[in-house]
Amino acid sequence: MDARAELTALIAQELAQPVPAAVRTMAEAVRARHAEAALGVLLYGSCLRKPESLLADSLLDFYLLVDDYKEAYRGALMALANRVLPPNVFYLEARHEGEILRCKYAVISLAQFQSGMSPATDNVSLWARFSQQSRLVWVRDTATIQPVAAACAEALLTMVGNALPLVGSGARAETVWQRAFEETYRAEVRSEGLSRAAELVDADIERYRRTFALAGDAVGGSATSAEACAAVWRRRRRTSKLLNFARLVKATFTFDGALDYVLWKVKRHSGVVLPVTDWQRRHPLLSAPVLAWRLYRLGAFR
Repeated sequence: MDARAELTALIAQELAQPVPAAVRTMAEAVRARHAEAALGVLLYGSCLRKPESLLADSLLDFYLLVDDYKEAYRGALMALANRVLPPNVFYLEARHEGEILRCKYAVISLAQFQSGMSPATDNVSLWARFSQQSRLVWVRDTATIQPVAAACAEALLTMVGNALPLVGSGARAETVWQRAFEETYRAEVRSEGLSRAAELVDADIERYRRTFALAGDAVGGSATSAEACAAVWRRRRRTSKLLNFARLVKATFTFDGALDYVLWKVKRHSGVVLPVTDWQRRHPLLSAPVLAWRLYRLGAFR
């Protein structure tokens, strides 16, 4: 078995690891909203490392893979937005054993998911996230497992291949991975500082050492100089941040449940609870000034 195939097999094992029942409940709720098009539901992010007892006070992160945007939505506009500027992002709540679970999920086609992992793709969002561990919580059929595992393995190869020229071929695994995450953080609009990169690597150090050993062999020696690689990253930062901004603008029109998501975040951080009407939920942009003023008066922020 060559290094790429071994890496893909390792990722397939990670994807198949069991998840808590609460995660399965939430994943099923995500799948059910787009049942005709759903291919698979991926869990990623910090909730992978949390015990089930803390999930009700957390925001689960999912990617829903679909085969057809037209089948995924009732309206053509949402399907077009997803195809032109993927993914579309939604907020969803579900009840599990008497508690409310919350998640944010992104919808993307399997084809765009796969292409987004390529080293030729300047937008870092997909390959930065899925070079980390994830779980394939639900899948329509077993034929979907291999392409998803291969795509996530490609994300690892892209991360390593784009960091090695910056640190040199003799660098340790943790050095390469930390630099890779630092560069992707610089290329996105994020609230976390660069120190988060070291925390990510330290939290799963043996996994990153093992995957680096395989990815380094698969990538091979890079002929790209450090200067040329740095220039690519500068261009990538411009492209990725523009795409990040464009997706944020799009989300103001397509993020179903955005108001409930924001109010949950406010409650979690400040304890302030603000009731809203159905009209306000349907028109979050029009409602925003009044709601922001009411939250301010209630002490949600200063």
